[in-house]
Amino acid sequence: MIKAAEAMVKCLEKEGIKVVFGYPGAAICPFYDELAHSDIHHVLVRHEANAGHAASGYARISGKPAVCIATSGPGATNLLTAIATAYADSIPIVCITGQVSTDQIGCDVFQEVDITGAAEPFVKYSYLIKDAAELPRIFKEAFYLAGTGRKGPVLIDVPVDIQQTMIDFNYPEAVELRSYKPTVKGNALQIKRVCEALKNAERPLICAGGGVINSDACSELREFAEKANIPVVSTMMGLGIFPTKHPLNMGMLGMHGVKTANEAVSKCDTMLLIGARVGDRAVRSPKFLAETTKIIHIDIDPAEIGKNIPVDIPIVGDCKNILGQLIAGVESADRSAWISELSEIKNAVPVENETEGYINPKMFMRKLSAKLPENTICVADVGQNQIWTCNNFEFKGGRFLTSGGMGTMGYSVPAAVGAKMASPDSQVVTVCGDGSFQMEMMELATIVQEKLAVKIILMRNNRLGMVRELQTNNYGDNQIAVHIADGNPDFVALAQSYGIRAERVCTMDEAEAAIERLCAADEPYLLECNVWRNETTL
Repeated sequence: MIKAAEAMVKCLEKEGIKVVFGYPGAAICPFYDELAHSDIHHVLVRHEANAGHAASGYARISGKPAVCIATSGPGATNLLTAIATAYADSIPIVCITGQVSTDQIGCDVFQEVDITGAAEPFVKYSYLIKDAAELPRIFKEAFYLAGTGRKGPVLIDVPVDIQQTMIDFNYPEAVELRSYKPTVKGNALQIKRVCEALKNAERPLICAGGGVINSDACSELREFAEKANIPVVSTMMGLGIFPTKHPLNMGMLGMHGVKTANEAVSKCDTMLLIGARVGDRAVRSPKFLAETTKIIHIDIDPAEIGKNIPVDIPIVGDCKNILGQLIAGVESADRSAWISELSEIKNAVPVENETEGYINPKMFMRKLSAKLPENTICVADVGQNQIWTCNNFEFKGGRFLTSGGMGTMGYSVPAAVGAKMASPDSQVVTVCGDGSFQMEMMELATIVQEKLAVKIILMRNNRLGMVRELQTNNYGDNQIAVHIADGNPDFVALAQSYGIRAERVCTMDEAEAAIERLCAADEPYLLECNVWRNETTL
């Protein structure tokens, strides 16, 4: 017999968990007391939401469910934004929260909140453990649900008295859920229909989303596109699947995408959507597009197919398996004229101006990526900095992380912490604005405490830049609640107060040398870039 709290730790060990991210409190203390005796490394974040974002970064790089922990009440509710962020982008995390004693649930006692009810709209599943003996089965199910099918967050809420109950520990070897049977292999007849449609297409196009990365199918997608000779555009979550300079890669589509990708979408006659949900930022008028284009949609979640765009040929299944089937069945074709037409747009040299005393963020991102190794993990926050990164950072074989579906400011630094923990030998660079950084700057303490050589690029324009640009373009330049200069700290001094190397650059000439120093540093580094207040995303 062992305490359920000890059993919780053993469950994590059985799942191969090496690192967890959390913030303790009274209702989760029995678990923490047992965690102290484990080899599992606990990373103490400075805000519970950042435990979830760090777990997200870790999961995306490791490819396996990661764990975040919080106490009851405000600790648990602080996790909600991170849970919703992971749900929107199909990231597998297991969230463990403490809860008040079972006999006090529903009595509005200190730090009580119905977290399973609050999180219900954006978890794959949630558990409130009422019987300690069920704990091993529930943990096994939680990791299985989080990491299979369409991946996503699962919540386990454990009352403090349950954690202290003695149980017989026996961890299940397998999971059998009658109501949960994800389809992984594509229907053979539908695969044949897709191959026939592509054979007859003159201007086919692949639109690759984050589902390709989640299913570890990047190499299969490249092989398929190269065999069929089909150009590729990607959603924001699909960036990095293809190297930026690959001749078939036409860039990111959508509201903030590049001209080549959007031209390709408007001119194609057949579009193959793979692991993409066709959000409004990617395709503004999906019904109009479907009227002129044959739509093929591949997704592991049947609820996504046809949800946002009418589909001619649906295929439910795992991208990796389906792409393997398509590689075997598709025929090569000469589409040189179609690819050449798009390449002319892609290869046009951009005309850019430098504003004296300021950094051009688009030029900066190109210069930065040129100096970084191929396996760099680039993490972008949300806002103008995100778009500058998406459209100008050269992806050469590393990974790109950001909050796509939820658009959560304050994501990048904690996600970079998780990514660096998952891949210590990789260069990890995070890009954020002065607005988003102030939602996460407390994690500088975590970076220092864990001795993580995370590199931070801070684009400071003294504005909430994306909202300012929206107000300028759509609201007669009526700028309200977007000026943050008067309250901004000295970011360089702030980083230095944590013992982090930091500097500020105001010209592209200064930036060249600073990038060299940042890339060479084997320690945390913050580089503040002074950006013109009215700089635009495009």
